[in-house]
Amino acid sequence: MTTDTAGRQPPRRWGWWVVLGAAALVGGLVGGIIVNRVSESGPAGQDAACASTTIAANVLPTIVTVNASAASNGGSGSGEIIRADGYILTNDHVISAAANRGTINVVLTDGESAQAAIVGRDPATDLAVIKASGLRSLSVIAFGSSDTLSVGQPVVALGSPLGLSSSVTTGIVSALGRNVQLPGQGDQSALLADAIQTDAAINPGNSGGALVDCAGKLIGIPTAGAVVPSPSGQQSAGNIGIGFAIPVKLAKLVSDELIATGTVSHADFGLQVSPITSEIVRQAGANAGLFVNQVRSGGPASSAGLQAGDVITKIEGKPARSTDQLIALTLTKRAGETVSLTYQRQGQSRNTTVTLGSQQ
Repeated sequence: MTTDTAGRQPPRRWGWWVVLGAAALVGGLVGGIIVNRVSESGPAGQDAACASTTIAANVLPTIVTVNASAASNGGSGSGEIIRADGYILTNDHVISAAANRGTINVVLTDGESAQAAIVGRDPATDLAVIKASGLRSLSVIAFGSSDTLSVGQPVVALGSPLGLSSSVTTGIVSALGRNVQLPGQGDQSALLADAIQTDAAINPGNSGGALVDCAGKLIGIPTAGAVVPSPSGQQSAGNIGIGFAIPVKLAKLVSDELIATGTVSHADFGLQVSPITSEIVRQAGANAGLFVNQVRSGGPASSAGLQAGDVITKIEGKPARSTDQLIALTLTKRAGETVSLTYQRQGQSRNTTVTLGSQQ
């Protein structure tokens, strides 16, 4: 599946910025917000707040500061140790500066440091795995579940905002299932698929760190924070209580694949879609949905009976409003899994099931 995506921008020490329409992201706000990838270049616990001191003591030893550099380009962010032999999970944009013969240094909470190498990168989900060598006995973060989260549930974020290592902030799960489009590296874009929204402070440098539940288990990877643009167009850098984390279910899926193979194979629908327009409404007789511009011959969508000119009205039983809904499924699902679609053709509603293929 292909769609139009946000334009690319060169790497900066403080991350990448993109203006998003407020209605599409949070609804009800006037104007827009800016989402910044925040690198410096049954639920567990339903109380009013987590026991932050206990979490800090238990989880901070699993968190590292990640410094990446190459020539004059560089930045820093955070990561968490996911295996005792030195594998560390972080954001791709945290370490991308070192992708071409650069260097990566990680620093533990106790100050011990070591060099690390890139194991694998996935710019599409903005996730990466690196491996540090020569460190003493490592503490490993415990994985939790992002499937059982509830809005209002207390959470804790740990990382290195502004290079201040071993920082801890608290908040709640503000919303679930956000799809946040961000410009990526080179000719790729990244989508924070099914992201967790939180009001725990997420600032530059928190990227790649840990969002944990009250049991201290990893539930998300803090990746982006939002700021409100000023009338002059300047962007204030700082937390305003809207941050986004990649759910741990996706992070574990991607990190396991990166460790096993060094790459990630994403799913594919085999079609090209675009948001519906008033002209499409007149021609196709549908008043909402995603217009199917092209269907690849012999691809998954073609095999499911879809044709160019159809209008997808529901995806997995939910109204089809954005191309990001389909993109998110290509990131969170794998080839061979299925997706139910409802579509209209010449005014008639039909249902089908697409068995996803693999992107080439």
